[in-house]
Amino acid sequence: MNIAAFQNSPSGRLSKTRQGYYAYVPNPLPPQLDSFDLEFLRVLDDAGRAVGELAGSGRMVPNPNFLIIPYTRLEAVKSSQIEGTQASLSELFFFEAASDYAKPTEDVQEVINYLNALNYGLQRLETLPLSLRLVGELHEKLMDGVRGGAPNMTPGEFRRSQNWIGQAGCTLNDATYVPPPVDQLMQVLGQWELFLHDRTSLPVLLQCALMHYQFEAIHPFLDGNGRVGRLMITLFLCERDVLPLPLLYLSAFFEEHRQEYYERLLAVSQRGDWIGWIKFFLRGVTVQSNHASESARKLIQQREDYRATLQAQNATASTLRVLDLVFTHLYLTVKQIENALHISFGAAQKAVDSLQANGIVEEITGQKRNRVFAARQLLKLLDENEPLYQPKRSER
Repeated sequence: MNIAAFQNSPSGRLSKTRQGYYAYVPNPLPPQLDSFDLEFLRVLDDAGRAVGELAGSGRMVPNPNFLIIPYTRLEAVKSSQIEGTQASLSELFFFEAASDYAKPTEDVQEVINYLNALNYGLQRLETLPLSLRLVGELHEKLMDGVRGGAPNMTPGEFRRSQNWIGQAGCTLNDATYVPPPVDQLMQVLGQWELFLHDRTSLPVLLQCALMHYQFEAIHPFLDGNGRVGRLMITLFLCERDVLPLPLLYLSAFFEEHRQEYYERLLAVSQRGDWIGWIKFFLRGVTVQSNHASESARKLIQQREDYRATLQAQNATASTLRVLDLVFTHLYLTVKQIENALHISFGAAQKAVDSLQANGIVEEITGQKRNRVFAARQLLKLLDENEPLYQPKRSER
């Protein structure tokens, strides 16, 4: 680690360990933020207004799952991609639909684990506040059975050995960043938890930005710190009722601006550039809130257009129910429809045939058995650059 880059940081201090290396220990939150310029106040106001409109969009939809299911999957995919996972949104939807006969790739399983951890956290908030205990439970769900989930990586437990950040294969000596040493880890985590529970000092979005930086600076696990830290953003905003539903896929902004994301976090540790990081975070909230609100409007309008087309053809009630299922899952099998809606296989097949005839879904496997139907247009509404995933022969 470049000691000189951290020596004069107002955000923390260097600590020399008994082993002779230096680690960075962040100061307790909140930092001293002396003044805000007009641009900062505008960025904060824009973010608050945008996330408020997104919350309103969540209340407009006839079924909250029309947004919750695809949006949480977007968050899971993008957060995992930041860490190098290659799985796409459509690939995730495919393996969820084909789970009876196709085993997900390791990359897809990591995304599924992220999704499971997010859903678990949202349920746990009903009985347990955001806390170190919940963070450990999230990490255990996230790392279950995937890379980094081996027993020696202690999933669900705070690290008992030193970790560091840097290029692949680097050592402590040439690492970009070395987080707090083990003998100080629980102290800084305890301070972070106290800040997490503070509901009086700062605007929620500002507190969320600080909370996320501090977690990444502490890096309390041997692996999975970035994903857990980004999970905490969604859970924090839902716990504070900024969002009634998990609709903000902020990781899409971080993934698109991945290098700046890392540089902004590091700049806080090295130079105390809190304002630069907070502005970046708030811009991300604004951009992704606006994108999610616009996607919600397009999805709702697309559903109304599809329904009008089907109703003009005297579509059955089962067909209209299957249409709604398409808006939550995007990739479907007839068996999945049969089980989800408790209708006969014949009724499910007839409904799919109707949707296919109207261009709402298309069959992607080219097989007579285990066929999967995908909603290409809905994928484009969620992410215009999202490719339609079509399985390899071994996955059919």
